[in-house]
Parts: sequence; structure tokens; C-alpha cells
Amino acid sequence: MPRVIGIDPGTVSIDVCGLDEGRLFLNESVPTGDALRDPAAFIARLTAHGPVDLIAGPSGYGLPCVSGHELTDIDLRLAFLAADGESGGIGGLRALVRALVRSHLPVVLTPGVIHLTSVPAHRKINRVDMGTADKVCAAALAVREQSERRGCALNETAFVLLELGGAFTAAMAVDGGRIVDGIGGSSGPLGRRAAGALDGEVAFLAGRIVKSTIFGGGASAIAGGSDVETLLHSTSPQHRMAWDAYAEGAIKAVLALCASTPDATELVLSGRVARAPGVRDALARRLESVRGSMLVEMLTGSTTSAMQAAHGAALVADGLAGGSQAALVDVLGIRQARGTVLDHLYVITQEQARRTLGIA
Repeated sequence: MPRVIGIDPGTVSIDVCGLDEGRLFLNESVPTGDALRDPAAFIARLTAHGPVDLIAGPSGYGLPCVSGHELTDIDLRLAFLAADGESGGIGGLRALVRALVRSHLPVVLTPGVIHLTSVPAHRKINRVDMGTADKVCAAALAVREQSERRGCALNETAFVLLELGGAFTAAMAVDGGRIVDGIGGSSGPLGRRAAGALDGEVAFLAGRIVKSTIFGGGASAIAGGSDVETLLHSTSPQHRMAWDAYAEGAIKAVLALCASTPDATELVLSGRVARAPGVRDALARRLESVRGSMLVEMLTGSTTSAMQAAHGAALVADGLAGGSQAALVDVLGIRQARGTVLDHLYVITQEQARRTLGIA
């Protein structure tokens, strides 16, 4: 049976989960800044527990299962959507992936939602971020957990997964065990730090949108720097407004995705904010008022330090390596992923997008 590692590259932390025949042997959360400043030390954490068969690496917006030794510079630009010199976003992830490849560790970059053939083409039009690769991994864990919780086959699962992350809020629709739709953090509701989808007129008025724009303007900015986790219990009018915008936006995303998975009877919550006291119950009350029949479950996993997406990434790595999660990977269609994040653009041309990324 394979020995694997999954990596979740978050805005706040990079989380790592290692599984050996399904048993946890590595469970760590490293501040993102620390990992990017010292890739060698981060890689040492991965190798300290012995050799592994496969690592589901930090994949950004995703690639259709590309092994580390096959990665090109174009692949990395498409995965992380940043040209040379771009300082916004999670700068340094490309350098971290290059360091992983140079270490000769068995790394594979995995797909985002837009690469999955289970998502109909009409839902991909003018979309790039329908859910990053780590969101697909979180969905993999959610499929397995719902299957176990309800005693049903993997391909009988149906739910909406809402990820309340350290910066972004994203959501995915799962029907028949496959992801069929998604709302990515940069195209979705207000996030903890990020503004989510920008009004087109706001984008025009900004004059120029850079990566750092995408990572700002969220609930924390509305609340004067306070984290979302503290807003729920605040009596400050500004804090209450920030919380209402954040929570209502998340529920609206869930309801929108119910159109793509009408058989869903569960909302599954994941991410850093979802674990804060009172958040689950507050969102459940909002959801019950508009769609009372939907249960609210927490994505758990078996990790304590690492986030759930890292555990999901380890499951994907196990399946790709021929382990016990092979059926999960098959149901999700991970191996059948194809294309690039630029394939469905009509509002701008692919050529324009490539020029922005510095791809000839």
C-alpha cells in the first residue's frame, strides 16, 4: 500500500498530511510565509519521516495531473496565474514547487474544478477560478465522509461544500460523487480577507487590477481589521454589517449551487473560519430560514493540526498511487482532468491572457 503526502497551500498556512496505508504519520501546519522563505526547511519536514510514493503538491489553480519532472515554466504560470515580478497573492509558491521538483521527491500537481470533465462546459464560460486544486481535494474528503456517514456508495453522494478559508470563501456542488459546479474564492462571495467577485464597474474604476487587489477588501477590511471569527459576537454596528455581508454571501453561494445539485440534502462546512465557535450554528440558522430541509455537517478528517484539504490531498495521492482510495479518485474523475484554466474565455482572448502571464 502506498505511503503518501498531501499539501494544502493556504494564504495563512501551508498544511501537510501524510498517510501510510491510511494511517496518519504526518500532520503539520506551517505559516505560509515561513515555508516560502525557507523551502529547504519545508522539504526537510516532508522527508524527515522516510520515503514516500507520491506527494500531491501545492497546485494553485490546478493542472491535469502533471508529474513534477514533467512540469514546464508554462505549466507553473498557468497553475499559479502570476507573471514574473508579480508580488501579490501567495508569492513564492512557484519557487516552492521548483524546489520540490529539484529535491527529486515524487510530486504531482492536481486539477482544479475547471479541469474536471464532470463540470459541463457551459458552466465554465468566462471562468478561471471555479475552485482551486485544494478545494477539489477538500471535496474528495467530503465525498468519502458523506459516503461513510450515510452508508451509501461514493457515486451516490450529493452535497454543497462551503469552504470558509483564511482569505477566501468558495463553494462546490457535488452530485453523484462528482464535482459538477463551483464558485471559486476570487469569483464568489465575500471572504475573510478577500473581496470575492468584483463588480465590473468597480474593476473599471480601479483602473488596474493586480493580484493584491484580489486578496483584499473582505470582511476584515469592512470591520477595520478585525477577524471574521470575532465579528459574530460583536455589538459594533460596523462589525455586524461585516458579519452579515460575509454570512449572507456564503449562504447565497450555497443556494445558487443547489441549482446544480438538486438532490443535495447536506451543506458541508470546511476551512479555518468554519471551525470558529458559533459559526456553524449561525450559518445553519440562516440556511434553515430559506431552505429548512438541508442539514449542516462539518468536514472533519483525521488531522488535528493540518487543514482538511491537506487530508483530502493525501487521499487523492493515495488513489493516484493505486492505494485504497483509487475508487474515490475514479469517481471524482481526477485522472480524466484536462485542458487549462484559460480554455473557456470569451470576454478576453486566450492570447491576451497568455501575454499577461508572460507566456509566448
